[in-house]
Amino acid sequence: MTDETETEETPKPKRFYETAKPEQIPGGWTVELDGRSIKTPARVALKLPTEKLAKAIAAEWNAQDAEIDLMSMHLTRLANVAIDRTPEIRYEMADELARYCETDLVCHIAEEPEELAELEEAHWAPLRAWAGQALDVILVPVEGIIASPQPDASLEAARNYALGLEDFALTGLLFGCGLFGSAVLAMSVVEGELTATDAFEVARIDEAWQAEHWGEDEEAKAATALRRIEAKALETWLVGLG
Repeated sequence: MTDETETEETPKPKRFYETAKPEQIPGGWTVELDGRSIKTPARVALKLPTEKLAKAIAAEWNAQDAEIDLMSMHLTRLANVAIDRTPEIRYEMADELARYCETDLVCHIAEEPEELAELEEAHWAPLRAWAGQALDVILVPVEGIIASPQPDASLEAARNYALGLEDFALTGLLFGCGLFGSAVLAMSVVEGELTATDAFEVARIDEAWQAEHWGEDEEAKAATALRRIEAKALETWLVGLG
């Protein structure tokens, strides 16, 4: 899920403001740049539900250098999605959550080696159990990469869970699905069962095991570092929502 058409080749805009500050507005909070409220790409007010989230987004703008790196401003981009897109595509997002359940990372246990399979199950089995008990999302684990059909009732429970969230939480949920490759991990983070940073490490058990045994190149390390930043941003987003 993306909210921008910008690519790495797009020229970065110059910083045009001195200070970003959170400000209270009717029904919520916003962020002002030198006294002027930020607008979303759809040119509507950046209306945020909490002061804490407004402060975090203001900090994101204050951290910019002479050029504004929009691709690094994960909280601002999530807010743009939550305001401009999520209200219009809630049902599509609920269906996307169900699709993640159909091929959920925590349901695909390594066929070998046994050591890795045991490590995955030690972390993933309790989370599957939690999803079943807390959310009625009961998913069937398999060995290997071939997906097993998941219960229709569980997929419908996942859809209903998504539709029961307000727009900002739903936006964070789907961001987490993409980041973790797992609906279960994303739901556990939204519900406070795991922090986003812990969920990220749980999601990369296989990757970390391979790196420990076979090494990891610099490109892979850099990609992991960027994803950890995204996980931390998701954590800040959800904490900001309270």
